[in-house]
Amino acid sequence: MAGQLEGKSAVVLGAASKDNMGQTTARLFAKEGAKVMVAGRNEDTLAELAKEIGGAHAVCDITSHEQVHALADKAASEFGRVDAAVNCTGWGLLANTLEVTQEQLDQITDLQFKGVHHFVQAFVKVMSEQEPSGGSIISLSSATTKAVINNHMAYIASKRAGEAMMECVANDFGHLGIRANTVSPAFTESPMTHDAFATPGIVDAFLPRYPLGRLNTSMDVANACLWLCTDNAFVTGQNIQPNGGLTLRGNPQAKDIEAAVGAAMARQQEGGAAG
Repeated sequence: MAGQLEGKSAVVLGAASKDNMGQTTARLFAKEGAKVMVAGRNEDTLAELAKEIGGAHAVCDITSHEQVHALADKAASEFGRVDAAVNCTGWGLLANTLEVTQEQLDQITDLQFKGVHHFVQAFVKVMSEQEPSGGSIISLSSATTKAVINNHMAYIASKRAGEAMMECVANDFGHLGIRANTVSPAFTESPMTHDAFATPGIVDAFLPRYPLGRLNTSMDVANACLWLCTDNAFVTGQNIQPNGGLTLRGNPQAKDIEAAVGAAMARQQEGGAAG
């Protein structure tokens, strides 16, 4: 039985950290028959993944206009065309608005605003020039743009800007068969959230907010991306939320997280004293 992406080619940017969302997505796409080029900043990790999935790799920093355009051109040259391009990059800056530095603001703007612009510009160009034109462009955002959480203003604002770009691409280039969508996970265990998951009580604060009863996984996100890249997805300009309904109830706020962490720490201390 043919895979859902049989005969298609894809690029996944942000796949240079072990077992992150980018790597999970790349593995799934390859399993479903796509030729996949993985990209990011760590060449050793990328080369290992490319070998594992029988694909290709390229070093690319999304903050570099030249490197992103070179990535798109390389994929088009090696594969003949690009049917799907997925941006999995991001930086979960956790900082009080009054304490965000100019350096941090520049970094997150370069990554989550200018970087997304580089990405869509490069892949719209490639997808519009190939014959036949068309393809699926996806950029990962966050449920926090719909369910605001404390101390994430720069992160949320820049992610919302990326969502707006995808809507504009969908509106401007749909006549060429180019679809552009956002996929928004919620609190997901990944290399980016490793430290948070190590804190007792964090999951306790988030879990009741998910109507489906569990946190979303990287595979949930990858499956959403997979569907959007198949010919069955007559969808563009949308923000898909594979996060178990979190946006219905909203994220916990700082006081909720503090209370859950405090309760977990107290239980640990009681357990230690009893032992």
